[in-house]
Amino acid sequence: MNSEKKSNFETNHTSGFEMDSSLGVDASSGKKTKSSSADNEYSHLGTSLFGPDYFLNYELSWLQFNWRVLAQAQDDTVPLLERVKFIGIVCSNLDEFFQKRIGGLKRQLHAGVKKLSIDGRTPERQLKELRKDILQMIRAYRKCYFNDLLPKLEQEGVFITKYEELSGSLKDEAKEYFESQLYPIITPLAVDEAHPFPFISNKSRSLAVKLRKPGADESHFARIKIPSNRPRWITLKKAKNKQVLVSISDIITEKIERFFPGMKIESAHLFRVTRNADVERQDEEADDLLELIEDELRERRFAEIVRLEIDRSAPDDVKKYIMDNLNIRKKDVFEMSGPIGLADCTQLYDLSGLDHLRYDSWVPAMHTVFRHSMDEEMPNIFDVIKKGDFMVHHPYHSFESSTQRFVEEAAADPDVLAIKQTMYRTSSDSPLMHALMRAADEGKQVAVLVELKARFDEERNISWAQKLEKAGVHVSYGIAGLKIHSKMTMVVREQNNELIRYVHIGTGNYHPHTAQLYEDLGYFTCNPEIAADVTDVFNLLTGYAPNQSYKKLLVAPRYMRTSILEMIEREIKAAKKGEKGRIIAKMNSLEDPLTIETLYKASAAGVEIDLIVRGVCRLIPGKKNLSENIRIHSIIGRFLEHSRCYYFNNSGNESYWIGSADWMHRNLDARVEVLAPIEDKGLRKYLKFMLNLYLKDNQLRWIMQPDGKYKRVKKKKDEDPVSTHGHLMNHAKNSLKPIPKSGS
Repeated sequence: MNSEKKSNFETNHTSGFEMDSSLGVDASSGKKTKSSSADNEYSHLGTSLFGPDYFLNYELSWLQFNWRVLAQAQDDTVPLLERVKFIGIVCSNLDEFFQKRIGGLKRQLHAGVKKLSIDGRTPERQLKELRKDILQMIRAYRKCYFNDLLPKLEQEGVFITKYEELSGSLKDEAKEYFESQLYPIITPLAVDEAHPFPFISNKSRSLAVKLRKPGADESHFARIKIPSNRPRWITLKKAKNKQVLVSISDIITEKIERFFPGMKIESAHLFRVTRNADVERQDEEADDLLELIEDELRERRFAEIVRLEIDRSAPDDVKKYIMDNLNIRKKDVFEMSGPIGLADCTQLYDLSGLDHLRYDSWVPAMHTVFRHSMDEEMPNIFDVIKKGDFMVHHPYHSFESSTQRFVEEAAADPDVLAIKQTMYRTSSDSPLMHALMRAADEGKQVAVLVELKARFDEERNISWAQKLEKAGVHVSYGIAGLKIHSKMTMVVREQNNELIRYVHIGTGNYHPHTAQLYEDLGYFTCNPEIAADVTDVFNLLTGYAPNQSYKKLLVAPRYMRTSILEMIEREIKAAKKGEKGRIIAKMNSLEDPLTIETLYKASAAGVEIDLIVRGVCRLIPGKKNLSENIRIHSIIGRFLEHSRCYYFNNSGNESYWIGSADWMHRNLDARVEVLAPIEDKGLRKYLKFMLNLYLKDNQLRWIMQPDGKYKRVKKKKDEDPVSTHGHLMNHAKNSLKPIPKSGS
């Protein structure tokens, strides 16, 4: 598709997109007339639909996703330690949800925002509904953990035991750990006329201590922070024939008198706070983006508290004292019986000697394009790309031997003149970043676009930006007002007096650790037109090129929205002519109102639509006269579905696209994103196989109902079990047939 061409949809994007009467919605009902002029968060986009009849609530949809994650922890067919790990993931997800989504809603509420969300809810109403659902989720995950998983761990010889229940020798060991590893680093903080109420850091666990001097009437308050640089549980070495774990917070509580000699301890109970991470930013006006982000991180540290988790058995006066000093209202308090902050459950996953309680280990396979006999060297990656486009599918294909090797080999190759890369998230010890620094040190032109605004990775990205600059890498922070979310690497290599550009375009981050767990696609090519487009995208990011156009790639924010709407409209026209209209789209989230509105229009025209959406989805499927031809699928399992892949039948001239963008307003309008066309027949065949596999899954797949809730797909009696993750692992493994030695 030529993105330079002005289209009707491009005009509609600015003037308002009206749905035609084929949708089956009565435009004269009064309801639609009212909604089209409603003061909602997306009114500036010109969407004609509004209200719960057309859109699900974003936050409630996200909670539905977390319910599906929790279902993995509740599933007896999942290995036990994997189930424990899923409890940790559920709690970690909730932490981030409070920091970002609840924090954002609270900021709107405090600012007096009365605008309705596109589903017709005010911030106040959303917060009320969310609290109700969150309370149900807390009860469910804690019941699963305490009543199901811990007893099963005990059957496997793993006991998480209170200090007071330990035998004499184990108590001695725990006491020794306290004296040597905990007591020296803990600082008790009293609160009185000379000592103000202490700062409570985000997600830290603390003990609220109520104490008094013997014979005195007045009680005092003190706080002890549980060290976050020590493990949540310690395994006691003296335990025989079993693993006995004890929480460090329990040890500290039992030994709390050591911190206050001569005082009477009346109570000591755990509490934990979560702070708002949705801090307002004005980067369009910033002179120095790096300084702005550093300021934001400092501001976030002291941001408003949006949640207090506290031991239910804490005295009422202690609860009130904490709430008053932290300016917390009752509706932001979540009382719990027992341990708080179960995101740390992921630590239990690494217990030794329990491999039978985990998934069978998976070692990503080397892609077939790199296959070679044992007595031969690995083929040069640039020679491989020159032979033809290929695509890797992580974690089924090795990230290390493909994407990482692409950068490392480029850094070491004397014929490589330049390397350019976008960096949204990476690991703290990233071998790719070290390779880029080596390349710069050897005189290559290296440019890296570092996204400083990647949520919760800002500090790491700032650190890498500074290290890269010191090594001589050209570091840029992108464009004010836009996040750089595209995943691209370009290598310029001189061959036979000609410059050849080699390109990697991915759906996931250049992160070697998450590549073992996140499902993503990576496309390698030296196609001159795509390489030229990638060059132009980098020029857009590092220079001044607002009117840049592209021959092959779809690039947001300027062209991608228009092109996606055009491709959906093309399927509508085909269906209206009696031809086949077909769309399959795989993404992380679906939220963009105009795209959803167009999909409704496509459904009404008879286009068959399958949407594979891992997380948030605001589209309502299967609703009469609105979305009867739309099905929403969600795959939840051992790997995190992360790739974005889009298929359009296009009157038999099928088109496939992969890249970094979900169908969300922020991706289409507020980020630099890239979608690449997959034109090679073999690669299209693989994508078709992959997408069809998702739609046939009867082990990991969920189907959204018209009410926004999900039902798990159950295998029928006459069906073979189909697990997307298991099938793709076997597919990658079986493709590695042994190659005989050269010459044999």
